[in-house]
Amino acid sequence: MQQDIQVTIVGSSNVDITALMARLPGPGETVLADSYQLSPGGKGANQALAAALAGAATEFIGAVGNDSHAEIALGQLEEAGVKLDRVARTSEPTGVAIIQVDRGAENSIAVVSGANSTVSGEAVQGAGGIEGILVLQGEIPASGIKAAMDAATQRIVLNLAPVIELDREYLLKANPLVVNEHEAEAVLQQLNPHPARRFDGKYERLAGMLVDEGIASVVITLGANGCLVADRFPGENGGVQVRALPAVKVKAVDTTGAGDAFTGAVAARLAKGDDLAQAAEFAGKFAALTVQAHGAQASYPRSLQNL
Repeated sequence: MQQDIQVTIVGSSNVDITALMARLPGPGETVLADSYQLSPGGKGANQALAAALAGAATEFIGAVGNDSHAEIALGQLEEAGVKLDRVARTSEPTGVAIIQVDRGAENSIAVVSGANSTVSGEAVQGAGGIEGILVLQGEIPASGIKAAMDAATQRIVLNLAPVIELDREYLLKANPLVVNEHEAEAVLQQLNPHPARRFDGKYERLAGMLVDEGIASVVITLGANGCLVADRFPGENGGVQVRALPAVKVKAVDTTGAGDAFTGAVAARLAKGDDLAQAAEFAGKFAALTVQAHGAQASYPRSLQNL
């Protein structure tokens, strides 16, 4: 019997084509790769798998094509027990991400949206209601994001990556907004192109400015430097509090999908009743396990014994 859904992800599903190489090519340059692999990916699907592996009953709503890539894209979600009843099959091909990874674990990624471009407002409305905590990213049309937010009945985790244009009222529905430092700056620019005070390179200030703009809570991920959690102190007139959480020190071999692992794990722990700082601390440990192996979903821990 299907247990009640605790986390619903509306988002993208791709097949990742990953080339491993000594160094990333520069503009106009060809570099011979050591090997390549096909694996499931897409920010939405990655986050759905992470949420499920972190212990939440999870549903994924998205779209794939009627092609051989669809089975690769959904295979690990199905194995993990993610509910896939509302994944549409479309005439567009399954989305593809073309990823290059060097020996220092740096990567570059180009995404061909394919079927993900059909996850529109109309499609999301047609899919029906949203159960549990809602998780969204920027790899589907803005109309799909807004329709999902309109249907949400619990808190919304918005990982606006990549950053796309959203109306202010929808940006302010995030609780939390989960972004890296570059995305955080872009979101602040959307909310207020001319702030009274300037971000001066201190990410604590940037996190506080986003909360001051009206976002209930913010998590800024800083890679090997951990993350910042910002919200308001309890009480009617509570000021902004920003807490720094250190990263788990590991040797990274491939950071692909680590941010998605973090976001999915945050949602899972929020669904279990953790506060945001507790959820982010758990998610940091979860994501640290993923960077020690190649691939996105393939690197996600199948056991929580080491957390």
